[in-house]
Amino acid sequence: MSGVEEVRCVLMRGGTSKGAYFLAEDLPADPAARDELLLRIMGSPDPRQIDGLGGAHPLTSKVAVVSASADPEADVDYLFLQVAVEQPEVTERQNCGNILAGVGPFAVERGLVAPGDGETSVRIRMRNTGESAIATFPTPGGRVDYTGDAGISGVPGTAAPVMIEFPAADSPLLPTGNVRDTVAGTEVTCVDNGMPTVLIPATALKVTGYENPRDLEEDLALADRLREIRLKAGRLMGLGDVASATVPKLTLLAPPREGGAVTTRTFIPVRCHRWSV
Repeated sequence: MSGVEEVRCVLMRGGTSKGAYFLAEDLPADPAARDELLLRIMGSPDPRQIDGLGGAHPLTSKVAVVSASADPEADVDYLFLQVAVEQPEVTERQNCGNILAGVGPFAVERGLVAPGDGETSVRIRMRNTGESAIATFPTPGGRVDYTGDAGISGVPGTAAPVMIEFPAADSPLLPTGNVRDTVAGTEVTCVDNGMPTVLIPATALKVTGYENPRDLEEDLALADRLREIRLKAGRLMGLGDVASATVPKLTLLAPPREGGAVTTRTFIPVRCHRWSV
């Protein structure tokens, strides 16, 4: 691939993330060569990603690789790749629901799925986990319509909603078998609904859960506690040693302040998600 100068991709926002979407056939089949190319495309490793498409944050340094599926129960296969910002690392150890929201429209735009007249549903097999999802979105006149009145906290303006349905998975929702576990002296709930996550009451870690994400990232005492919880919870959830992994994510919970059901602050794994409700 060293002689390739152009690679086709689509930049799309999904939820509160932004990513580069590729057809699998446009990328090298060898994972090492693919990852090397993606690092160059996204501009990593560099805290500003100034020489690439990344936005200098894990939420904007994401990649979707999409292909027609050989599975009769799916229309397309979707592989999510998290491209590290400051390290030369590309990982597929996690899924991403935000980027998942763009897979259906991308599949229609690139001709993998024929659009319906009114709305289109795309059956997606998530290669990271082997689980499936169905994305439904408006396609009036057989074209994807991105305009609409659906709003997400932290995202300017509104857009067309993408409804995601997750059929029942074989893996347990509560990987430890418990609604609550005590990890490193803190009561938590371990959940895996396509993304291994540890839910923690913010007050249990002596924060409110309403802090600015940057302030949370700079709280060294909090970082130490989160690291301890994540390492121990990872083993408890059957993930083994997660010291170099991006999962499980850690989510701080607090009562809602501006609508919604709960306020969250999520770490992926040490950077705090900029917007959560």
